[in-house]
Amino acid sequence: MTYTRLLEITSHWAAILTAAVAIYAYSHYLHERRQRRLRLEEYLKAEKDTRKDEGQRTVMHLVAALGMTETEVVDSAIRSSCIRRVVKPDKSGYAGRLMFEYVPKSN
Repeated sequence: MTYTRLLEITSHWAAILTAAVAIYAYSHYLHERRQRRLRLEEYLKAEKDTRKDEGQRTVMHLVAALGMTETEVVDSAIRSSCIRRVVKPDKSGYAGRLMFEYVPKSN
C-alpha cells in the first residue's frame, strides 16, 4: 500500500468522523436548548400554581432562580408556545420591565 493510498483512506475516515462529531454536537445543542425551555416552563407553571400572584416573573428573577443567562431565558421563552411575554410600562408609558408568565395551551 502506498503512502498516497493510505493518506486517501485516512482523509475519508477523517471526513466521516468529522460529520459524526458535528451531528452529535448539534443534537446535544438542540437537547440542551429543549431542556432549558422545559425547565423555564415548569418553573413558571409552578409559580403560577402557588396562586400568590399572577405568576409573572422578570427576566432577572428567572436568571437568579434557574441559573440561566438572560439570553437563554429570553430565547427559551420566545420558543415556548405556553409562555406569554408581558411588558410593564414605566412612568413615562414606555416599556419598563419584561416579564414572562405561564399560560396553559388551549386545544
